[in-house]
Amino acid sequence: MAYLASPSLSLPTVPGRARLSGAPPRRRRMAVVRAKLREIFMPALSSTMTEGKIVSWTASEGDRVAKGDPVVVVESDKADMDVETFHDGIVAAVLVPAGGTAPVGAPIALLAESEEEVALARARAQALSQGQGQEPPPPDAAAAAPPAPAPVAAPTKGIATPYAKKLAKQHRVDIAEVVGTGPHGRVTAADVEAAAGMNPKPNPAPPPPSAVVGPPPPVAGGTVVPFSTMQAAVSRNMVESLSVPTFRVGYSVITDKLDALYEKIKSKGVTKTVLLAKAAAMALTQHPVVYASCRDGKSFSYNSNINIAVAVAIEGGLLTPVLEDADKLDIYLLAQKWRVLLKKARTKQLQPSEYSSGTFSLSNLGMYGVEKFDAILPPGQGAIMAVGASRPTVVADKDGFFSVKNKMLVNVTADHRIIYGADLAAFLQTFAKIVEDPESLTL
Repeated sequence: MAYLASPSLSLPTVPGRARLSGAPPRRRRMAVVRAKLREIFMPALSSTMTEGKIVSWTASEGDRVAKGDPVVVVESDKADMDVETFHDGIVAAVLVPAGGTAPVGAPIALLAESEEEVALARARAQALSQGQGQEPPPPDAAAAAPPAPAPVAAPTKGIATPYAKKLAKQHRVDIAEVVGTGPHGRVTAADVEAAAGMNPKPNPAPPPPSAVVGPPPPVAGGTVVPFSTMQAAVSRNMVESLSVPTFRVGYSVITDKLDALYEKIKSKGVTKTVLLAKAAAMALTQHPVVYASCRDGKSFSYNSNINIAVAVAIEGGLLTPVLEDADKLDIYLLAQKWRVLLKKARTKQLQPSEYSSGTFSLSNLGMYGVEKFDAILPPGQGAIMAVGASRPTVVADKDGFFSVKNKMLVNVTADHRIIYGADLAAFLQTFAKIVEDPESLTL
């Protein structure tokens, strides 16, 4: 975030001290106070983040900001987050404009202590840009290949910047009733000021969205598309997972009673994914090695919490919001928590602890009609469960009588350094018993 460059101060020599005979006269040193210019750095918003993209600047050049004020919105590898300044001062120069990227730790803006130092800061910014050769995204790129018009999303209420929340509290504005105009429907300080009847500082108006939303134009053959920040993070994780020796075990589960339970409680906001996450969490309580972690290849650790990371596809990538302590929460509280996480994931508002604390993962493609698939093990976890669709299937009971029942195929990918075939088989048997007699899920 912000960094304080220590001022350099040279003091005059102390008068009155006798000089030794023959010693050359000392030159008197004058006190020189250098300007206090501070750099705002690109922060590390997650343990896997190596660079960040500037989504927007909430403070413009020339704005005076106070310690704790949000100054910029940064897109990390998983979410968009407000970055606050550590110091009071004036935003003298923006080094990386909106849409630009910078590595973690690189300066993205300069903060001056007073008006007199703004010109000095801008001269330094020009020197930095010339010395480092940082260039903003080429303006001709967009002209060469116009982006596809995006669907106009309805504004999202309730998601606000920290400064907007602070203003809402000061002016007694109900933040839930304010319609946001920021990225992904975020409520900004200007929105709160408008709701309070104040005259917000005018900001440059964004270009109006396209009125006609049609199918995206075809992509020309041979077009090279660089990874987004999120796609780059997913790529790194997938490559890292290849270094882990894994194996897979499949299991068929009868879901008639689970389907009936779902129809009974879905009106209360409980989804099939939440039911499966709860069933997995309850089964994991009896098989702790399945949610253990091995990171160095020399030892492994048992985790104290059953945190179910659920894969969610969003535009341009994949997120895994985490249902923490899923075994301890009742199904209705778990469903409520999942709705909040899902909303934050789709608006890229998840905090790092909400997507990086999983100890077991679940990927459900059953709603797309997929019957069977294998999931790639996330780095640092012991296992991931891939759930397919539930299909009517002819089955025979132990007496040889045939009937039609709904059957679901489940595949689990596990770290073979710490989990063995018998471990997964025992876990899947427990999971199947819970799903086939699901009344305990609502207790």
